[in-house]
Amino acid sequence: MRILPLFLFVACAAPQLVTSDAPIVVPDAGVVTLKPMIPSTRTDAIAGDPYRWLEDEKSPEVQAWMKVQDTFTRERIKALPAREALLGRYRELYYLDSMGAPTRRGGRYFYVRTHKDKEKAVVYWKQGATGEEKVLLDPNTWSTDNTVSLGVWVPSWDGKKVVFAQKPNAADEATLYVLDVDTGTRSALDVIPGAKYASPSWLPDSKSFIYEWLSLDASIPVSERPGYCEVRKHVLGKDPEKDEVLHPRTGDPKTFIGGGNSRDGKFLFVVIMRGWNENDVFFKRVGKDTTWQLLVAGKDAKYSVDSWKGKLYVFTDEGAPNKRLFEVDPNHFERKHWKELIPEDKDAARESMVIVGGHVAIASLKKAVSVVELFGLDGKKLRDVELPGLGTASNLVGDEDEDEAFYSFSSLTMPPQIFRTSVQSGKSEVYSTVHVPVDPSKYEVRQVFYPSKDGTQISMFIVARKDVKLDGQNPTLLYGYGGFDISLRSSFTSFIYPWLEAGGVYAMPNLRGGGEYGKAWHDAGKGAKKQNVFDDFHAAAEFLIREKWTTPKKLGIRGGSNGGLLVGVAMAQRPDLFGAVICAVPLLDMVRYHLYGSGKTWIPEYGDPEVPAELAVLEAYSPYAHVAPGQAYPALLMMSADHDDRVDPFHARKFVARVQSASPESVSWLRIEANAGHGGSDQVAKAIESSADQVAFLVSRLVSPGDSPR
Repeated sequence: MRILPLFLFVACAAPQLVTSDAPIVVPDAGVVTLKPMIPSTRTDAIAGDPYRWLEDEKSPEVQAWMKVQDTFTRERIKALPAREALLGRYRELYYLDSMGAPTRRGGRYFYVRTHKDKEKAVVYWKQGATGEEKVLLDPNTWSTDNTVSLGVWVPSWDGKKVVFAQKPNAADEATLYVLDVDTGTRSALDVIPGAKYASPSWLPDSKSFIYEWLSLDASIPVSERPGYCEVRKHVLGKDPEKDEVLHPRTGDPKTFIGGGNSRDGKFLFVVIMRGWNENDVFFKRVGKDTTWQLLVAGKDAKYSVDSWKGKLYVFTDEGAPNKRLFEVDPNHFERKHWKELIPEDKDAARESMVIVGGHVAIASLKKAVSVVELFGLDGKKLRDVELPGLGTASNLVGDEDEDEAFYSFSSLTMPPQIFRTSVQSGKSEVYSTVHVPVDPSKYEVRQVFYPSKDGTQISMFIVARKDVKLDGQNPTLLYGYGGFDISLRSSFTSFIYPWLEAGGVYAMPNLRGGGEYGKAWHDAGKGAKKQNVFDDFHAAAEFLIREKWTTPKKLGIRGGSNGGLLVGVAMAQRPDLFGAVICAVPLLDMVRYHLYGSGKTWIPEYGDPEVPAELAVLEAYSPYAHVAPGQAYPALLMMSADHDDRVDPFHARKFVARVQSASPESVSWLRIEANAGHGGSDQVAKAIESSADQVAFLVSRLVSPGDSPR
């Protein structure tokens, strides 16, 4: 079983798919009567931080403030002329039938379906490829208000059990349960709270699994909790409170810890991550080692480990920014004995490696476009996996000893498809596809390159109608992320199609800080070099304006989480470049980000506010600190969530309050999603409202500015 570093990154949920091609019609606004302007927000006498009191979400005063802000915003969004048409459009677009790639265990297939008449995806199983389909997990039935969500789910090797996580309000916090597949009965004994970071790994006996457990002790400060995570082993039918601790907590809130085991059960693994740039790997030979063996201590390098037929396979960027693969004899595991099996490819940013069907499959990006390569266990390249175009493909999904495997593919103009392939022969066939009555042939994806402030060439995807005129008059939405080694690529996203159908242009640059061009690309946009990310984004806007795609008044920007930081900085540093900003679940006060939520785990990415030199870097770009009184800012729609336990919503509250005070004439609205976590709600109805509200806001500001209520 492959053991990968445990990632809990700052990221937002991907939009769902569209299912129609009707144009959005903006009706006449008519006369809209709204309540008076929002009341001013009080300030505290704290130098540089007058809205610190808004950090205390439990305060009745803060709760009242949130209600006023959210009500004010929703009244104005509801009055936007395009909203009703968009709601109808997204209802048509987001309720759809689809099927995911299956996991095969014990001759059984386990897979996910979405349905046109259900709010949440459902997990099914069947005996063999042609067996009767049966419901396994249906979160639509778990609560009357649909606020209980399904998290991770993992079937046992014999296919008779499944361990799964339930999450209240789509938050990260979770509880593990065990279900009997044949009877559909939950075990009353195998209930494990504290599963916020859990990624269970079944042992070969299918009667026990390894998982990550996080203390629920209320006396532990939230920001310190990651350091209390430990790796445990649970035996079915036993009291979870007495589970064996395989590896203790690290005590360091800046780390993540993850555990797992090999498919044959001969090896146990533990990975300790320090940020997104390095990790340590430990292992045990079951029956031989009484203590953990340090396979490798990461020093500015990441390692993931797979095991097959008594060998360890280590995939790493150590000495190779684009990654390479080593074969390791576990009886002589010292670094000097490692054998390089597949060297680095200077032209491809390798993302993942799996052993499937007795072969090695590696998924990479070349100029931000997916490539999947197949190698023998001797390191010899056999072929590329056949892909239907230039877009985004997953790595192969299958077992080490099974010839059947699956992979997915999509692009910005090609809906997702699942392919079934033979690892041995390379023959592939379409297994499932999402039937989308959008006509993507009307649109074209262009990849362009432009210089950033320091001359670095940045790639960017631009999607628009094929007959678009470069006259500077196109409403344009610029989306970015730029951090945590996360890559943006050409993959299908339904959110953009109503915008495209309204005549809009969509642009997505591959900013430094991401992983599109390997480790060096990520390193160039983190810590002390974070300003490079913002410069790349500003340069993307300037390119779109210079090449007459749009003008500042018609250019909107959108980003969430770390991308919310990105657009917040863009708004503060270059308000002249943009006409509208959508900022979702963001980090914005970089001086105090580490004090809440999962903040301390991001110190390796951003820097430590407790270290003077690093604090100076953070202060230099922290958006909250750079809101200037009297400055006219682009219209802001802030998207927040009331159960975000990853990025604390205080960032959104404080920033909105400061913009409203500093620039009363600038639009600054705060929308708060109820019963939702960092990735939003997993209910289709709420996704519809959220998407419609965002696009209606963009239309009102960039397409029909006369239809924008104050």
